[in-house]
Amino acid sequence: MIRELDESEVATVAAVLGLARLYQGDGVYLVAWDGETPLGHVHLTAGEPPELQDVQVAEAHRRRGVARALIEDAASRCRARGDDRLRVEVSVENDAARALYGALGFRDAGIAPRRVVGTVEIRTGTIEVDDTLLTLERPLGA
Repeated sequence: MIRELDESEVATVAAVLGLARLYQGDGVYLVAWDGETPLGHVHLTAGEPPELQDVQVAEAHRRRGVARALIEDAASRCRARGDDRLRVEVSVENDAARALYGALGFRDAGIAPRRVVGTVEIRTGTIEVDDTLLTLERPLGA
């Protein structure tokens, strides 16, 4: 089952998954559950176009279709609210993620790769980043 993260579930999910974008105010977390166990999540922005961020699946549940289900659920929600496309940024070095997004219909958005270098402060702490991100989009035709 996939549903929007409820405030009462934050501690349960945060114990297993990062929730790095919690309370950033521009979207919602969608969480995949098996009973009371959170399997994975995705942050879906409310931007134009909406964007997938912070896609994460607990290690014990990877390679079982959880990320695919989360992405498809996000796409369905966007389509239902009238969005015509869905965007994601992915590391040029993350071959597995790029393959998954490609299989789900995401293509190069025609935006130049973006280099991110430096210290980034997220809810879960400070991280050092040195990465190049590709922007991919998926059309959400009716």
